[in-house]
Amino acid sequence: MTTKDLHYYEPKNGHGLKHDPFNAIIAPRPIGWISSRDGSGNVTLAPYSFFNAFCYHPPIIGFSSTNWKDSAGNIKDTGEFVWNLATMDLARQMNATAAHVARDVDEFKLAGVTQAPCKLVNVPRVAESPVAFECEVTEIVQLQGAGGAKAQAWLTLGEVVAVRIDKAFIEDGVYQTGLARPIVRAGRRGAEGGRRRRPGYGRRGRLEQRPRHARRHGLRREAREGVELRAGRRHRGHGGLRAA
Repeated sequence: MTTKDLHYYEPKNGHGLKHDPFNAIIAPRPIGWISSRDGSGNVTLAPYSFFNAFCYHPPIIGFSSTNWKDSAGNIKDTGEFVWNLATMDLARQMNATAAHVARDVDEFKLAGVTQAPCKLVNVPRVAESPVAFECEVTEIVQLQGAGGAKAQAWLTLGEVVAVRIDKAFIEDGVYQTGLARPIVRAGRRGAEGGRRRRPGYGRRGRLEQRPRHARRHGLRREAREGVELRAGRRHRGHGGLRAA
């Protein structure tokens, strides 16, 4: 491979492509489906594309939001949140929670999922999700560039203090990633994996996909939501990860 074969760019000067490839390259990424509660008791449920695990001991996970979102504000106020595993079976419900709605809107009800109590944190989990992490916040960091300029993005990190796993996805003492069929972000629409359109509210106040004609293709797009993890570890004949 020579320099002629490489597309080179410096982000501060633009990428020179039709779409910024940054988040399409860092893939697949699990979805940060985060539930939180504000100081007044209002509950928020929202998905975040920038999400991952950062430490084994103690177990720490985190998500980043562009601009200051309700989730970050809630977590700053209460110090708690829950990560809910978004699976292919919950794709429609997860996508519904991406809508921009008023702070007092019940996003669990909006998405058609059930609030279930947690044990160590005062935040509900998604009852239909097969895995939930109860988390206590460790830090919320406003990101900045190498030169010190503040970015309009905040990284929220939390220690996992309790874990719930549906026993149907545990075989011989090993969690079976592929059986849960997790949704992961796998690049831009039009690439392998694709992405779902974010819903919004139409003129009649009903939740809908934008553009409207996209609703007709929801089922087909659901299968292209992301790379489906078939195996999280080398176990029972699987050789690692592969695209669905």
